[in-house]
Amino acid sequence: MRSFENKNIETLYSAEDLQNKAKELGAQIAKDYGDRTEELTVIGVLKGSFIFLADLVRAIDLPLNIDFIGVSSYGDGTESSGKITITHPLSKPITGKDIIVVEDIVDTGLTMKALLELFEESKPASVKVCTLLEKPERRQVTVQMDYVGFSIPDKFVLGYGLDLAGRFRNLPFVGVNQGDA
Repeated sequence: MRSFENKNIETLYSAEDLQNKAKELGAQIAKDYGDRTEELTVIGVLKGSFIFLADLVRAIDLPLNIDFIGVSSYGDGTESSGKITITHPLSKPITGKDIIVVEDIVDTGLTMKALLELFEESKPASVKVCTLLEKPERRQVTVQMDYVGFSIPDKFVLGYGLDLAGRFRNLPFVGVNQGDA
């Protein structure tokens, strides 16, 4: 078994912390949407949200439709441009649907703002945002976060779906890169 020890990654949130938070957020979403007659549509933003989304939807005790959207706003860098390119479109229309957009991390808010504007063009019944992590001190635009797992300081994090140049998504925890990982 390969170990991630000694990779200069400091654990910020353990696997247990993440599981507990996904269950907590899922229970809150189920409570908030429990009186709806229509299925809730949960949209995961690829690639980073996929692990959190899997844990979250198992904790939502409601009928769900699950879809994914792939977006690129970073290009080859680590800073969002705020302009998004759709790399994987939704597979079903969202018109008239209650949707929850699930993201791994909201940093500047630019990508989420652009995504929400895109979704609003399709006239869903409602749109809410669930993010595992947010960096409030980096926010450049106002974006309503309806369900937030953890607010974190301005540090580069990886694991549990979050990557560094495509690596470390499979870590069972969220960690801070302490150097050359």
